[in-house]
Amino acid sequence: QVQLVESGGGLAQTGGSLRLSCAASGRTFSSYSMGWFRQAPGKEREFLGVIRREPSTTYYAGSVKGRITISRDNAKNTVYLQMNSLKPEDTAVYICAASGKFYPGGSGDDYDYWGQGTQVTVSS
Repeated sequence: QVQLVESGGGLAQTGGSLRLSCAASGRTFSSYSMGWFRQAPGKEREFLGVIRREPSTTYYAGSVKGRITISRDNAKNTVYLQMNSLKPEDTAVYICAASGKFYPGGSGDDYDYWGQGTQVTVSS
């Protein structure tokens, strides 16, 4: 069982940056690939990217590629989402998820555990 808790959300300005964190419980964090998703009001959940288990390679969705960076610190059981050049349309609840697969994709079915999410609001 893995429990995930996101933090770092809040109010940001257009053009600004935020770094979100997702802390995981358990001693097997390094064995999970970690994904980030977001869900805006009235919209479907959107896959943003994933960082795989060692060697921690990353894959980003085209819609946000170039504006986000996902990293992980296995010693701290934490995965990060750095978001730059924020836009009002980035306003959403940001959710991290853990997958036991080595190559999880953008489907929610690939992920085994989910956090509750952290709200990000970008003002224009």
